[in-house]
Formats: sequence, C-alpha cells, structure tokens
Amino acid sequence: LAAGLKASGFQEIVAVADAWPGADTYLADLLRYTWYDGQADRAMRERPILGNFAGHLHENEVENFCRSDQRSLETNKTRVVRQHWENLPQPEGAVGQLGILKREFEKRARHLPIRKLMEKAGEAVQRIKPIFMMSPLSVALFLPRGTIDFDLVIFDEASQVKPVDAFSAISRGKQVIVVGDDRQLPPTDFFTKLAQEDDDAEDDGDFVRDAESILGLFKVKGAPERMLRWHYRSRHESLITVSNFEFYQNKLQLFPSPDTSGSEIGLVYHHLSDTDYDFGKSRTNRKEAQTVAGRVMDHAREFPDLTLGVATFSQAQMQAIQDQLELLRRKDTSCESFFTGHTEEPFFVKNLENVQGDERDVIFISVGYGRDIHGKLAMNFGPLNKDGGERRLNVLITRARQRCEVFTNLTADDIDLGRTQAQGVKSLKQFLHYAKTRTLDIPIPTGKEPDSPFEREVAAALRERGYAVDYQIGSAGYFIDLGIKDPDSPGRYLLGIECDGATYHSAQSARDRDRLRQSVLERLGWRIHRIWSTDWFSDPDRELDKAVAAIEQAKREGASSLDAAAPVDVPTPSKEKTEPESEPTENRSLSPAAPKKGVVTESYQVATLTTPADIPDLHNVPIEEMAEWVEQVVRRESPVHIEEVGRRIITAAGVKRLGGRIRDAVEVGVNYAAYSEQVEVCGDFLYWTAQECVPIRTRAGLERRSQNVAFIAPEELAAAIQAVVSTAIGIELEGLIRETCKLFGFSTVTEERRE
Repeated sequence: LAAGLKASGFQEIVAVADAWPGADTYLADLLRYTWYDGQADRAMRERPILGNFAGHLHENEVENFCRSDQRSLETNKTRVVRQHWENLPQPEGAVGQLGILKREFEKRARHLPIRKLMEKAGEAVQRIKPIFMMSPLSVALFLPRGTIDFDLVIFDEASQVKPVDAFSAISRGKQVIVVGDDRQLPPTDFFTKLAQEDDDAEDDGDFVRDAESILGLFKVKGAPERMLRWHYRSRHESLITVSNFEFYQNKLQLFPSPDTSGSEIGLVYHHLSDTDYDFGKSRTNRKEAQTVAGRVMDHAREFPDLTLGVATFSQAQMQAIQDQLELLRRKDTSCESFFTGHTEEPFFVKNLENVQGDERDVIFISVGYGRDIHGKLAMNFGPLNKDGGERRLNVLITRARQRCEVFTNLTADDIDLGRTQAQGVKSLKQFLHYAKTRTLDIPIPTGKEPDSPFEREVAAALRERGYAVDYQIGSAGYFIDLGIKDPDSPGRYLLGIECDGATYHSAQSARDRDRLRQSVLERLGWRIHRIWSTDWFSDPDRELDKAVAAIEQAKREGASSLDAAAPVDVPTPSKEKTEPESEPTENRSLSPAAPKKGVVTESYQVATLTTPADIPDLHNVPIEEMAEWVEQVVRRESPVHIEEVGRRIITAAGVKRLGGRIRDAVEVGVNYAAYSEQVEVCGDFLYWTAQECVPIRTRAGLERRSQNVAFIAPEELAAAIQAVVSTAIGIELEGLIRETCKLFGFSTVTEERRE
C-alpha cells in the first residue's frame, strides 16, 4: 500500500490516510514520511545545486553578509558626518548672516529674539544645524514664513498633534512623513471635549475641523500608509501580548523570550487584597501607594542599574505615591544616587495622561481604583470610562522594556462588564486577567504544529537523545521553529533551533532573514542554532551531533544570559571588532576632511616681458612678435583688460606713453594672437583658453592705475560676489559691496566700485 501510494503524490496520500476509518497517527505519519523522503531524494538528484549545498559554506556567506551589512551602516554614518562637516560654513572673517551669528555669540546680554534672529540669519543657522527638532507650535512661533524651508518634515507622536497646530510646519516642507499610533492618546484634553459639528457636513473644511489629529487627517485623505510591525521594545512577549490582541489585531510581530516563566522579566501581578480605595474623600488607595513607594526603594537598592518609572491611573494616586516616596527617601538617603542618576532616563511618577512617549527598563503600575473599605466597587476608573479610555490604557501598559509590575486590589473577576460599556474598562479586565493567569480571556489554540515534516523529524531525533522539545515558540508574528527546554528550569529554553522553513524563506530581504531577526533574538537572550534542510537530508547523523553539541554547550555555559542581554530598542550594529585591527576597513578611510579655508584669493601676478631694449618704433614691430608679447601677458594675467596688455608691453619696451599708433598695433597683435586659439577675445578682455577657472585676485600693492575696477573681468567680479554670498550664506547688498571690495584689496568703496 505504501509503495503504491508513494507513486501517487502527496495530496492523495494525505486524503487516503486521513479518511481511512481506524487509521492511526503512526500509519498516517509513515505514509507522509515515505513520500517526503522520496521527494527529497528526487529533488536533490534532479537539481545539482541542492546536492552540492554545504551548510558551513553557506553560513560563511551569511556571516560575511552580516559583517558587510553592519559595516555599511557604520560607513554611512561616517559619510553623513563627513558631508555635513564639508558643508559647514567657515567662521573666519564671517560676514552677512554668519557675521550676525558671530556677533550674537559674542554678546553677554541683549541678544536678538529667536524669531528675529531666524529672520536675519535663518539660512546660516540651517546650514550649521540642518535638522530642527521642534514642536509644531514652536515652528509657528520661532520660524517666520519665508525665512527657511525644509526638504522633509517628520511628525512623531502624530496622534497627539491637532491639524491646526501642524499646518505651520507642513507649509514649510516639501515632503511630509507622519508617524504615529491611532490606538494611543489623541490630542484632545482629558477635561474637555471637541466641539461637535453637523454630522451631515461632507466638505473638506468641516472634516479638517473635526479631525482629532494630523494622523487621522492623513489616513482619511488616503496618504500612502505603512504599518511598522516589528516590536523591539519588550524583552518579554507578556509585556505586549494584551495590547497586540486588544488593539493591533495580533498584527505586531513579537519575538519570544527564552524565559517563559517570567521570573526575571515580563509582566508581574501583585494582588493587594488588604488595601482599599477611598472613593468619597481623597480618591486614593493609600496602602497601595505605600506598597508601591516601598517597592521603588527596594528597586533602587537591588537593581540600581535598571531605569524605573511609576505610572498611575489618576492624578490623585500619583500625588499619593510621591508623598509616600518622599517620606521614605528622607528616612533612607542611601538610595539618592539612583534617583539622581540615569540622566537620560530619570526616575518618574506620572499618570496615564502624560506618560506617552516614556519608556523604562522597569515600570510599576498603580491602579489605585478598586474596592472601598466596605468591599464595594463603583466601576469608576476615571479616564478609562471615557470615550477613548482604551487608548490611555494601551499607552500605560506598554511602557516597560524588561519588567512591568501591576499593583491593585482588583482581580479581573471583580469587574462586571454588565455595568459599563466602556471599551477601556473591558480592556482593563483583559489586562488584569492576563497579568494573573498569562492566558487571554478568549479561546486560542494551545500550540502550533511544525511547518514541515523536516522540523518534526529533527524534533523526533532530539527527543530520542533525551531532550524535551517544543514546536513554534512565540505568541504572535515570529515563531522559533524548535525550542530545547532547560531540565533545571522548565520555564526556560536552553537553545532555539531554526530550520530553513516557511519563516525563513518568507522574509523579504536578506537583512531581515539572516541578520536582524537573529540579532533581536540574541538580544532577548536566546541562543540560536541553525540546521539547513539540505545538510540534514545529506547526513542527518552529522547534523544531529552538531545540534546536540550546541545544546550541551548552552547547558555548560548556562541557559540564556538574560541579565547580560542588551536592552532591545532597535537592532544596532555590534560594537565588537569583526576583523583584526591591522586589516583596513571601509569606514577608516572616511575621516573628516580638514577645515576649509573660506574664500580663496591670490595676489595679482603682473607679467614680465623680455623685449629688445630701446625699441624706437614700437608701432612698427612685426605682427608675429607683437602677438607673442600679447600671449605672454594673457597667459600670466588672464582674464586681463586690453588696456593692461598694452601697458605691460610699453613698460617692457621702455616707452612712457601708450599712444594711438601703439594702441592700434597692440590691437592688431591681439587679433593675430586670437587666430592661434590660445587667446580668446571677449569685449575689452582677453582670456587664456587653457585656463580652467577664473581666479579671485587682490590688487593691493599694484599701481593706482591698475586698481581701476573697470579692469576687472565680469567673470572675476561674479566669482568674488558668489564667494562672499556663499561664505556669508545670506548678506545685504551694502555688506556685499563692502566685502567684495575687500577681496580685491580695495580699502575704500568709491561710487565707481559700487556701481
């Protein structure tokens, strides 16, 4: 039967095996494996590229790619820094807008208001600092319209920005990117409501007034949209599972933690049954506040390296915790270094209205609301009962990176959803239930089957060696194919085994598949071993021995080093050297360039001609000889006025006056020189055709006649003007005239020079 079915194909085998009355699992699996092994052998015979596959060579390619990918990120950082460095204006002799800035730097008082400064020197400020980080209202307040514009405007936390506030920033940008989460706090004030407009209004103007945020406006207007699915912040899936289910339809891709017990990281539930909520008076839970304050002090003593924040459901409970904590800190000052440390992420106590945007290693949540001294529950949870309360809860419960501890005298069973329709209260019930039981209050599958018979075969072989193996570890989005349980700590996994199955080939880029995913898992504390299916088909015993060796090494070195794992925000390149120090890398050659010297000028070089002494009749000199003298002057002084060429010739010949006949003879020589294509004539100026660029030359030291501004070629004047403006970034006309005259060595600005 097996032989006959083997030739029929996979679908027939499955159909017959599954429909066979009384067929047991063993026979069904046997039929599948018979087909599976035969198909694998056939595929490797028909496709030489599979038969020649070697896992260790492919892994070398992956490692080389990962190193190159990380190096490219570092190289791009250096390239950006270098480009900015080279574009910085030079402060030497600063004029124009740079001069305004320099004068402001030197002042001790009476500085220009920021708006006035941006109006006068905005382009210079933008050249020095091309990225502005401002609130939308600050843009309107400090950046006058028409002073500076931006290539790109990015709104972060856009769900909290009203369209009317965002307009000023949008109008100053050529392109806009809006980043936000419409499942988090809207821009409305908690104690006010948006004015309700006519429901029948359909024109764009009415919608803009009604839109609660710029994020909502862009979504309705059909802007291109992309969801960021990878969740990096939480080092344990329990910290984000409820939000993923309740608010994101399980679309977030979560990376599982090797510590499933949550003994060191994850969500922790503290049921304070002996506390009570003072509903009628202080509207606080004083005993809960005391407990939380005590746990803060314990954290400061035991985990001073982990940042901490306390979030409450109400302003009153926040104040109660602050009061209790102040008393404890007065009694015990040994922990002050913790409260004054962590300057980048200081300790805080905030309520759910102003905690958005904050994140810490550890978060304590004080619910405050709950049963009163008589055991009654009013079902009043403050902002959670309001429209949009679920958004506030979503913000509150997703602030922690490593551990989140919940303090409350409530259980999920205490909350009666028959007494309220508020979505925020429903989500709170779900959160408390999950915090206590680690199960969502809905029917969910208990586990996933392996993606392929290959994974089942690997798991079976490892179980024969005495290891406990789980399939598909994870809760949403990303699943590790096989997990080897730690016999000494059943809640942890010694090793994760990745097979090149559906998860591997579904990645859209090599960076995701071969570097970022594994990098995130390793930062969460996983040890990862990979088995290539082609290697397994070729020599399963060898690959099994490798897997066993990896498991035993993980057991010797200890299961995942969670305490030493780096916080996971985004995957960043490793700081460790991947190559010997003596081996050059791409980014070492990209050191910042030397500072530019500002405007480059040179002294005017006067041509010195060699002519026969005492030429009596200069106007009778042969035309070829006159043309040669002209070429010598132009080669040295290009661009040069024809009058200056004539003066160089009569000076060399010892003639005192440039008369009419000599002037005509020079013009004839100029025309003859032009035929040689070495000299180009344009109006009254002569140019050496091989000259690459027009220099800016100072005339200081020349005779007064040669300081005539009319003898400066238009191209040299234009180059000087451009140099002054580019150095100054922006300058008024009078300042431009003055600074340009200085470049040419003119000590005064005459009317002729001004014109």
